Amino acid sequence: MTASLRNVAIIAHVDHGKTTLVDQLFRQSGTFRENQRVEERAMDSNDLEKERGITILAKCTSVEWQDMRINIVDTPGHADFGGEVERILSMVDGVILLVDSSEGAMPQTKFVTGKALALGLKPIVVVNKIDRPDGRPQEVLDEVFDLFVSLDANDEQLDFPVLYASGRNGYASTDMDAREGDLTPLFEKIVEHVPAPAADKDGPFKFLVTLLDRDNFLGRILTGLVASGSIRVNDPIHALNNEGKVVETGRASKILAFRGLERVPVDEANAGDIISIAGMTTATVADTIANPEVTEPLHAQPIDPPTLSMRFSVNDSPMAGREGTKVTSRMIRDRLAREAESNVAIRVTESADKDSFEVAGRGELQLGVLIETMRREGFELGISRPRVLFQTDEDGNRTEPYETVVIDVDEEHSGTVVEKMASRKGEMTDMRPSGGGKTRITFSAPSRGLIGYHGEFLSDTRGTGIMNRLFEKYGPYKGPIEGRANGVLISNGTGEAVGYALNALEDRGELMIVPQQKIYEGMIIGENAKPQDLEVNPMKSKQLTNFRSTGKDDAIRLTPPRVMTLEQAIAYIDNDEMVEVTPETIRLRKAILDPNERKKASRRVED
Repeated sequence: MTASLRNVAIIAHVDHGKTTLVDQLFRQSGTFRENQRVEERAMDSNDLEKERGITILAKCTSVEWQDMRINIVDTPGHADFGGEVERILSMVDGVILLVDSSEGAMPQTKFVTGKALALGLKPIVVVNKIDRPDGRPQEVLDEVFDLFVSLDANDEQLDFPVLYASGRNGYASTDMDAREGDLTPLFEKIVEHVPAPAADKDGPFKFLVTLLDRDNFLGRILTGLVASGSIRVNDPIHALNNEGKVVETGRASKILAFRGLERVPVDEANAGDIISIAGMTTATVADTIANPEVTEPLHAQPIDPPTLSMRFSVNDSPMAGREGTKVTSRMIRDRLAREAESNVAIRVTESADKDSFEVAGRGELQLGVLIETMRREGFELGISRPRVLFQTDEDGNRTEPYETVVIDVDEEHSGTVVEKMASRKGEMTDMRPSGGGKTRITFSAPSRGLIGYHGEFLSDTRGTGIMNRLFEKYGPYKGPIEGRANGVLISNGTGEAVGYALNALEDRGELMIVPQQKIYEGMIIGENAKPQDLEVNPMKSKQLTNFRSTGKDDAIRLTPPRVMTLEQAIAYIDNDEMVEVTPETIRLRKAILDPNERKKASRRVED
């Protein structure tokens, strides 16, 4: 059975064309009918993935090619979703590394590739987008080789096969100049180069859980690789944790196998196959599901620790409950518990007052995606500024997370970027020209200093810079880092904003609201041009007399306000501020709305 089976993962940096290539593999293997209507990037199945064009959740699929079944695992390219990646790689026997023929090997590729090589997986390198006019395939190949050497690849891994492909146009070839054909060479390389699963067909049934999701009808669905033996529907099974303790016993009520994009019920599954099992109620990721006589668990890959946390609290603003349907702490607690259950890179702890929850994750993007998902489900939340999670080393010194930051900028902006990164305690480790008038600069910087920098970076580089970040290590604490330079404009009352008042406030700084927008006391309505916070009245209307009528003056012309996305808002706020997130709006506010209480609290902090 296992001889006609191959398990392979696809690794690529964000936006290098991985999911598009999988689309073409489906089409050319006959998974889709000729006339079947299929969405573009079929593997990016949830709304957020479609909008952002990135893969957030790892997914399994399979294609049939010449009597051979190839299970393909689509991995997230972003390090923030690395909790998914590490476990998934334990299910496969080889990896396809996809690199852009122009951009080359990027930091997120490095993160996943490093994990894959450490597990001893054999890579196949595919240089994608070979038809790009600015492609430089030979240099990119040299970069990949250097990357493998720096990641301590062994000789067998360094002797990797190379294909040149265009995922969008659906061809791959060993010839760098080919511009037509199909993906047959890629299928052949997978069959020839990736070993069959080294599974024990005759042993007792063992299965390591690597992914977990929920189904309204089947309950918990555990996905993973069958390491040995076989299982039939309704066989008795039990779950062992890492220490070998029995977590629960039950039966395999349903066995599902991947066929194209569908999960199809099957009666039996054998060693080497990637399947999903339903029927357990508490078994989770990294547990071993096995025959009742098995007492030794399979080795599970340890997960990197969370580095960042935010406080999710009940929305207590004067406008709470107007737009969302899920506003109570119980609903928020249940939703976060479900998230922590399926996403092992997230940790949730409840505060003493029961109204807020500390949610720790791998980065701003991961937590931002969780907040955006909850918002679309109808939740209202108050979100605090992200905090990094400090640790202490053996000598009792405080340590903090560092990230490797790789920045590609036009040469004229490189001085500004180096200066800004230095002010955020980043140390430059490398600087080299990367072709096309661009410079690639590498920094080692504390995660704390990078919170909120991305928007400023885009402004500094006129939107042309590309910044990639990757968790590096826990290193020595770098001391205080200066925060936001400007104060904010705070509303001193509740009501509706008036155009006349906003016109007068434009001299004070940049506004974030429009006339007729509902506001409340303590809400942030703009950025002050000076470092201090300023309380203002955006509801002041024009005093009308016999001589001053409404239409007498020129029409008011306001500068368009600054509208922030969720991530920008989270990055912008200071320690005493919050983001109010509802299904329809994102508002910035002070954590303490009453100005007198706010002054008392700031005095206590100074003391």
